[in-house]
Amino acid sequence: MNNNESVIQSFYQAFQSRDYKSMQNVYADNAVFSDPVFPSLNAAEVKSMWEMFCVNGKDLKIEFSKVSATENTGSAEWLATYTFSATGKKVKNRITAHFQFENGKIVKHTDTFDFYNWSKQALGFTGLLLGWTSFVKNKVRKTARKSLMYYTQKKHGDRKSK
Repeated sequence: MNNNESVIQSFYQAFQSRDYKSMQNVYADNAVFSDPVFPSLNAAEVKSMWEMFCVNGKDLKIEFSKVSATENTGSAEWLATYTFSATGKKVKNRITAHFQFENGKIVKHTDTFDFYNWSKQALGFTGLLLGWTSFVKNKVRKTARKSLMYYTQKKHGDRKSK
C-alpha cells in the first residue's frame, strides 16, 4: 500500500468511527471538494461538512472498498447508509470518490453518485416524480448549503460578527 492509499484508507476508517478531526487532517489548506449536493466547497467548508455528518449522523454507517492510488491521484468506492433527517427516510448511497494529492494531503476530492437514485430514497414520492429535475437538485443544494452554514455558525460562532 502506497502513502496515498494509506491516506484514503485512514480517511474512511476515521469516517467509520466518526472521527472527523482525523478526516479533516488529511486535507490540505487549499483543498476543494465537490459532489452532486455540495458542488463547490473550500477546505474549511469540507472540513465542516464532514464534522456535521459525523456529529449529526445518528445511524450513519460507512463501508468502503476498491481503494487505489498513484503518486498524485486516487479513488475509492463507498456506501453511506443513514436516515435522511429531513424526511426520516432510509438512504443507501453508493459513491465513487476521486482524489488528487500534493505532499501527502488531499487537494481535490470529488464524489459522484446518482442524484436521482438518492432523491428517490431520501425524498420519497417527490424524489421519484421530480428528483431528476434541476429544480429539485437546486433546492437540495440550497438547503444543504444553508444547513452547512447554520452548523458552522452554531458550532464555531459567526466569525463575521466578532
